[in-house]
Amino acid sequence: MMSETTKKSAGMRGSQSNSGVSSVWSAAGIVASVVAILLAVTFGVAANPSGTSLPATPNFASGGTAQAGAAVEPTGVTTEVEVTMTADMTYEPSVIEVPAGDELVVTLINEDDKNGHDLVIGDVESSRIQPGKSETVNFGVQSYSQEGYCSVAGHKQMGMTLDVVVTGGSSSAVDAGGHAGHAAPAAIPDVVDAEISEVYPAKLEPLESTDEPVTHELTFTVTEVPLEVAPGLWQTRWTFNGSSMGPTLHGKVGDKFIITLVNDGTIGHSIDFHAGALAPDVPMRTIAPGESLVYEYTAERAGIWMYHCSTAPMSTHIASGMHGAVIIEPADIDPVDHEFVIVQSEVYLANEAHSPEEAEEVNADKIVNGTPDRVVFNGIANQYDQERFEVKTGERVRFWVLDAGPNVPFAFHIVGGQFDTYWIEGAYHLRQGVSSSGATDGGSQVLSLLPAEGGFVELEFPEAGNYSVVNHIMSEAERGAHGYVHVTD
Repeated sequence: MMSETTKKSAGMRGSQSNSGVSSVWSAAGIVASVVAILLAVTFGVAANPSGTSLPATPNFASGGTAQAGAAVEPTGVTTEVEVTMTADMTYEPSVIEVPAGDELVVTLINEDDKNGHDLVIGDVESSRIQPGKSETVNFGVQSYSQEGYCSVAGHKQMGMTLDVVVTGGSSSAVDAGGHAGHAAPAAIPDVVDAEISEVYPAKLEPLESTDEPVTHELTFTVTEVPLEVAPGLWQTRWTFNGSSMGPTLHGKVGDKFIITLVNDGTIGHSIDFHAGALAPDVPMRTIAPGESLVYEYTAERAGIWMYHCSTAPMSTHIASGMHGAVIIEPADIDPVDHEFVIVQSEVYLANEAHSPEEAEEVNADKIVNGTPDRVVFNGIANQYDQERFEVKTGERVRFWVLDAGPNVPFAFHIVGGQFDTYWIEGAYHLRQGVSSSGATDGGSQVLSLLPAEGGFVELEFPEAGNYSVVNHIMSEAERGAHGYVHVTD
């Protein structure tokens, strides 16, 4: 039987099919500056294949099902269906029945007031339909049953799928290999000589000296733009202010922050500042494209605090670049000669893009599976191999460190260095060589952080040279969580 919302009339027989939007994916090769570290570091191809190869991507626009079923004779009949997209990440109806050989024409109505959505069936996809808008799409002659889905990153994983049930034809499209539309894994060619076109500045400038609380007013504009995530490799990122991660905010206890969030993206977004304590209902609400909100909080406790988009699925928004750090200094913090900020996060690639034009959004399935293609500092793999942290022997250096996740722990280590100060999540464990118990003969080799945790370490470098900065979970360093401190006399 046909679904109640499926309309079929004699007047539709013999109607011409409309052109669908063909969806393509691109795969080329990409880079990895890989490290093997034992007091010296060598570049080359890492031995760990999970860190240096990215499987070729299936045709994601086709939902993993190629048009490969048994051929059917077109009936000349058009089946028309009206489908509503909801705020619950569903299509209503969620099942469409179509006789084999009929053309399927779907009118999509987006009743989600926050998010843009689309629909992909086979090799045809709609545009990203904004809240309150609609679009009619011809998905062509249907010969086999398959799954339709929303291609906005994370939405399919939240259950936004639709079953097209073809009656009187083959049950599914399967190629000779037994899996529809899936390409064989392919190695990534090395692009070791590539350089990052724009390195994210890691240096933290000192605060102006004042005894009075300061009010910080900033605007965070959400954009969805292609950016480099490794030398020669691009991804379409969801950003605060168009950069590889959001801006680093810097203040002290008692300071007030007034943030205006403007959504210039195509789906709903939000923001959550861990540096403030307040009810999340209003300031952390998801706003639709074109909307804005004002988020105010007062910093009451010291720390390096994470902020991020809190729209579901949060893991997808964080991994797409929507995160950053707020540094609130302890009142009695010691002076240093240099301060740097390192925020670790992960990159999950949908394709191998070597240009902005090829870039696609995040692969949400890989986030769920916990299989990152790159682990990065400040949004870009290996960028501090290219532009190193510059200091001199005898200078005191502080590294503020945050793990933005969403999945991978961070064991922050500097090869050849030892930390004499270790501060994590609000407390000193070691301060200029003196431990919390009063011992004076200890030191620290690693600042260990789970996602959303942060702290800082301090050290001096004894002699000139190049000191590797790594996640000491070494497979993550080999995926890109690596840089250098260049020390001169």
